[in-house]
Amino acid sequence: MKKILGIGNALVDILVHIDNDEILNRLGLQKGGMEMIDAQRKREILEVISEMPQTIATGGSTSNTMHGLARLGAKAGYIGKVGDDELGKIFREECDRFGLTPHLIASEEDTGVAITFISPNAERTFATYLGAAATMTPDQVDTEILKGYDLIHIEGYLIFNHDLILDVCQKAKANGLQISMDMASYNLIESNLEFVKMLLRDYVDIIFANEEEAKAFAGVEGVEALHVLSESCPVAIVKVGKDGSYIKMNGEVTAVAPVMVDRAVDTTGAGDIYASGFLYGYTSGYDALRSGNLASLLAAKLIRYVGAKLPDNEWVEIKKEEL
Repeated sequence: MKKILGIGNALVDILVHIDNDEILNRLGLQKGGMEMIDAQRKREILEVISEMPQTIATGGSTSNTMHGLARLGAKAGYIGKVGDDELGKIFREECDRFGLTPHLIASEEDTGVAITFISPNAERTFATYLGAAATMTPDQVDTEILKGYDLIHIEGYLIFNHDLILDVCQKAKANGLQISMDMASYNLIESNLEFVKMLLRDYVDIIFANEEEAKAFAGVEGVEALHVLSESCPVAIVKVGKDGSYIKMNGEVTAVAPVMVDRAVDTTGAGDIYASGFLYGYTSGYDALRSGNLASLLAAKLIRYVGAKLPDNEWVEIKKEEL
């Protein structure tokens, strides 16, 4: 089995369910968007939500994906930067507990936090304080770590740090790794479009995008966007929500049917765990349809729970029936 490494913003998720848009408007947050916040704004938001019920769990897009891969039984590792604090300790312990090899860098800054507002229709709005994660620099990414892996999955949110993501891509290619990337956020793509186009053209082998991200990149939607992405990237995946997903690999388009659920409780991490399923299949030699079906199944199971992690009993059933 191939070994998969992830690199991204190591964060702790704070999940808050909201009944309407009132609190988003009060805080000036764009519904469905992702805003990067500083320490002062983090304190302000945490004060506003202090009396609201919250769910707290380790997170970060690529961290979620790598945890999913580890739970599936893949040989997986993760590079991230956390504070020398209680949340950083929790992050390390969770990696160890689920069999994910941690390559964590210690920081004097606080561990990052992603505050996620979940609307009644399960749409998510993010306010993200990167904290320690924002201080990761190219010289802290040890090339020797990369040499122990076959593929690296890069978090799209690292696009904020052009020097870091470009350095990681260059090191990965120099050491023979394939590169997978998740686009992360449509507004991030819009504001860094030319840089993202360069990354896909010159480095990335597998790209994941949802409908909005694909449109932000390609200017068109659905399968048309898939074709545009595939012009730059050998394997392109566009997720189209309740309509499933499309995969273009080896020049062929595969439509993956959605796995229907009676009610979506929380879509946090659905795209991340979709990537877990696809990458597990891809690196295990599955064809596009089988990889996509596993990815779709994981995402469908996850949205029935609050947070970005499936409970243990679900993993038992998945490994017994699907692998």
